[in-house]
Amino acid sequence: MKLAINVILLLSLLFSANYVFAADDARHFPGIFIGYTDAADETHFTYGIEYEYKFNDSWGLGAAYEKIDDAHHDDGVTVTVAQLFYHPVKSLRFGLGVGKEKIGGAHPHTEDLYRVSASYEYHIGDFGLAPTLAVDFIDGEKAYVFGVAFVRPF
Repeated sequence: MKLAINVILLLSLLFSANYVFAADDARHFPGIFIGYTDAADETHFTYGIEYEYKFNDSWGLGAAYEKIDDAHHDDGVTVTVAQLFYHPVKSLRFGLGVGKEKIGGAHPHTEDLYRVSASYEYHIGDFGLAPTLAVDFIDGEKAYVFGVAFVRPF
């Protein structure tokens, strides 16, 4: 129930705001991410928020916060990542990032995380739909993150 309320609240804030949008002039790219994380032969539902500020047509800086409730034997995991993005063409985005993976449960701890990502944004009116693939490197292990971000540029 709590997850549903948070998702509804984030969607309404993101999509009901009265932004002035011009596709070529947008610098702010907030989004909601929904997908799956595959790590250690387990696949878990992943959700979160992301943001990118584009300095120019080619470069941007952003951050992501993701939550994986069932990971690590239901202890739960949160991921925070700061990323540098490169846009070789308008809708294609490659990212390199650094962050933290925080594992909950009876023995909580935090691990360093490095991320490589790629996404392609489809423009639908004033919104964007961005299928995303990321690989997280955490303590000698890899986690693959697949999903889609719903973006509202302004």
